[in-house]
Amino acid sequence: MKKSQTLNGAGKLTALLFLITIFLTPFVIVNAGERGVLMKFGEVQDQILGEGIHLIVPLVNTVQKLSVRVQKQEISAEASSKDLQDVFTDVALNWHIIPDEANIIFQQIGEEKNIVDRIINPAVEEVLKAVMAKYTAEEIITKRGEVKGGVDDTLTTRLGSYHIAVDDISLVHVHFSPLFGEAVEAKQVAEQEAKRAEFIALKAIKEAEARVNLAKGDAEVQRLLRDNLTPELLQRQAIEKWNGKLPLIMGKQNPKFWDFREFIQANEN
Repeated sequence: MKKSQTLNGAGKLTALLFLITIFLTPFVIVNAGERGVLMKFGEVQDQILGEGIHLIVPLVNTVQKLSVRVQKQEISAEASSKDLQDVFTDVALNWHIIPDEANIIFQQIGEEKNIVDRIINPAVEEVLKAVMAKYTAEEIITKRGEVKGGVDDTLTTRLGSYHIAVDDISLVHVHFSPLFGEAVEAKQVAEQEAKRAEFIALKAIKEAEARVNLAKGDAEVQRLLRDNLTPELLQRQAIEKWNGKLPLIMGKQNPKFWDFREFIQANEN
């Protein structure tokens, strides 16, 4: 009985020592894609622990690990255009904590969830409102690349002040209210009809000009013919047309042949 109690006491002591050993382990492992924020009695230190194993002082030092990998955040935001149209935008943002500044961002903001909720989401919404307000609704559609560039530059500067790097931002979907969509469609239809009417009018003008030019050409041909029809030319044309037979005139009594000169004169007239 006494021996059994001794064994039980030894087992409990061993377990306690094991737990103390684990609790007082003088090292910490920082995994790939992480940085360790070293704290001394809860105070953030300047030293940042990179990937690998690091020795620490038990009970004195603690380590908070933060991911510095690229993370994706999807945000839907509403803004107003320069001409006061409602703009609804779905944004996909790739970002990461700047590794060398992990201790500062943890000290100022805290864990990653706080970074998303307190910094990234509000920043994206505010930047979208500021950039969209510079463009009309039509320009947001026709100058999408320029709008994206403005959002990218402004957001990079804003998040950089919070020790966050922007890897990429995409305006996945930009749309407007149903009423605006109907107005845009009606405008496009009206523009197409106007262009069609303009084309028809231009075609009519060209056809009229062509008829005038044709009439002028015919008149010029007639004028040239009149100017060049000399008696000699008429006589030559008559000879060329003559088949060698004198015309026969049937009179009341006897047939009569025209004189050749009379034939020429008749052809001239």
